[in-house]
Amino acid sequence: MNNKPKILKRKIHSQSRLFTIEQVDLEFSNGQLHQYERIIAPGAGAVLIIPVLDDEHVIMIREYSVGTERYELVFPKGKIDDGEDILQAANRECMEEIGYRANKLTPLGKMTIAPGYLGFITHVILAEKLQPEKRQGDEPEELQQVICNINNIDELIKNETLSEARSIAALYQVRDILDKQINLNNGKLT
Repeated sequence: MNNKPKILKRKIHSQSRLFTIEQVDLEFSNGQLHQYERIIAPGAGAVLIIPVLDDEHVIMIREYSVGTERYELVFPKGKIDDGEDILQAANRECMEEIGYRANKLTPLGKMTIAPGYLGFITHVILAEKLQPEKRQGDEPEELQQVICNINNIDELIKNETLSEARSIAALYQVRDILDKQINLNNGKLT
């Protein structure tokens, strides 16, 4: 692989409370110059939580998404607040968005969306051994919980309100994880 391009210049185009749009001038290892624009998110990124009820069911939420101007079926998610680690952020978002605390949290990795111009990192967290505990969140309305069967991913994806790539990828990820756990434990999730 070639060496990473050299950053020649950075310039902020605009800034809001959520995003910074930056122009970046690069020189590639072959001498080519190119100018990009990217959106940078402040802070440590975000978490996406996969709340597991049992060996076949997860909790998703129906939440209004201004980008698509409709309600979308997604996993609970949110930004990591200052001073939080990813597991604290995941449990807080879980309690705020679905009313459960997870007694077992497992980081599954990171995801990006359109990394060519979006600088957002989402940490995917498996939340298991749930117990009821509700905290007040920052949502403008109560979120609707939807219990989804991970063995019906194809039908869920055909649903026109499940289009968010991170949630779709997480569905496949959790299905594979739970299948392996069940096979290792002779048919039962522990």
